[in-house]
Amino acid sequence: MTSLLSTAFSWWPGACSTTFTHSEDPLVLPTKSGPSRAFPELIKDITPPCNLNPFLFNGHLQTAWTAVKSDGPPIHYKRRTFESESAGVEGHFSVDFVVAPPSELAGKVAEDGGPEDDGLREDPLGVGHTSLPPRTTYFTEKEYEGLGSEDRKPLLITLHGLSGGSYEVYLRHVLAPLAVQTEDEASSGGLSGGEWECLVVNSRGCAGSKITNSILYNARATWDVRQVVKWCRQRWPKRPLYGIGYSLGANILTNVSSISVHQIPSHPLSILSHSTSAKKAPTASSTPR
Repeated sequence: MTSLLSTAFSWWPGACSTTFTHSEDPLVLPTKSGPSRAFPELIKDITPPCNLNPFLFNGHLQTAWTAVKSDGPPIHYKRRTFESESAGVEGHFSVDFVVAPPSELAGKVAEDGGPEDDGLREDPLGVGHTSLPPRTTYFTEKEYEGLGSEDRKPLLITLHGLSGGSYEVYLRHVLAPLAVQTEDEASSGGLSGGEWECLVVNSRGCAGSKITNSILYNARATWDVRQVVKWCRQRWPKRPLYGIGYSLGANILTNVSSISVHQIPSHPLSILSHSTSAKKAPTASSTPR
């Protein structure tokens, strides 16, 4: 059906073709009813036609438009500043955890600077900035020490794009349906109150995190992400870990996956808008670091 719609409206201004690149030996998945299907086939079936606004005729305009057209879904975060454990790349970075909105916001629309921003605005470690993105406050020491459980809720580790952060609209649109509040007792626990738990690893100096060292980040800067994966496995040993990266974050996640199976999320990784040619990535990723 999707391919028929694409063909029917291929003449429409802004209509674009979509290409799919995948392994010659793709993953085959069982279905609840019917025969097993290759993963690329499923992706092709659920991918809608690409019809861009003809007035947004390049990627720069499209990116700018997504930042101004709407505020996006309100996601609430609790932040923790981590000190790097990797020798030679000392410094600090911040991780924002998706949390349920304050109870007083039930049925209301969150506003930047409103009561949802009430909370700890000073880093308990004395490292981070006091100027934080909207709906973001620090964990208290008691809250942070209380993290950890034996539940099996899926946990999504998210990496943003260049100079971005947990506040980005594109990122929040992905997290919102995963963390939506649920009445299911098995899923309603945890920080988010939804079926998934989610966190965002902010690159050094991004999203209001303080730069404490001359070492920042690049596409090969995998050390902070690997430290977070290790930390998550210690706090939530039974949770399946998933990963998603956007643009530069996709490059970092790709490099993480090429280092060691023990240092990456144990379940599928989603690489979105990877800024390196797929044909060159295996060669570049094979270099030790």
